[in-house]
Amino acid sequence: MGQTSSSGVKAHMEVAQKTGALVLSNRKLTEVPDLAVMTKVLRTLDLSINKLSALPPSVCDLSNLKHLNINNNRISSLPEGMGQLSKLESLSLVTNLLTTLPPSMSNLKHLKSVIISDNKMTEFPVMLCGLPQLDVLDLSGNQITHVPDGVEELQAVELNLNMNQISSVSPSVASCPRLKTLRLEENCLGLSGVPQELLSDSQVSLLCVDGNLFKMKEFEEVEGYSEYMERYTAVKKKMF
Repeated sequence: MGQTSSSGVKAHMEVAQKTGALVLSNRKLTEVPDLAVMTKVLRTLDLSINKLSALPPSVCDLSNLKHLNINNNRISSLPEGMGQLSKLESLSLVTNLLTTLPPSMSNLKHLKSVIISDNKMTEFPVMLCGLPQLDVLDLSGNQITHVPDGVEELQAVELNLNMNQISSVSPSVASCPRLKTLRLEENCLGLSGVPQELLSDSQVSLLCVDGNLFKMKEFEEVEGYSEYMERYTAVKKKMF
């Protein structure tokens, strides 16, 4: 290893003052170093593969932060002030212990990508639904039990809900204006849990539902399936 962990961190922080990118992944960190001198400088912060159990509220003062990666830690909650990160474009929280997100995240108007796979989320994070730039929302590998009413404001093009415990999906999903890909594989859906509107009257052109409580042959006989297949085929043709 040569350098001690702390001197290594210090060297990285000095470089980050110039580059705007601080990468402290895989350093056995149990707490986030003091970033006060970088409040205006940092645009990228990578704290992945550490032993962090919390993010300090001071992280929310990084007013120019665009990319935040906290993958593979032990974080069970995020600071209430997350909504202050007004420039944030990508947030990756894979493999942590999150059960919920702070409501203030509804203010993150520049967020394009939110990856929260492999956590302990039990409810759909509706505070993300109005974010105008959101393209990708990945909630796979959580413990979400249903997709609630009121998600029609979700702007995402792709929504990944694979490997949850979802038994019902609200018809409001069919009204999501930009949703093209919806992944619901390996959940607890019966045929009645998939709203007909999603098939007959939505923008979704790729609906993945393998590994639920029905056979695909049964699904293909549901009312609206032929309209869905028309959208699916039209998109496939464009790709080739």
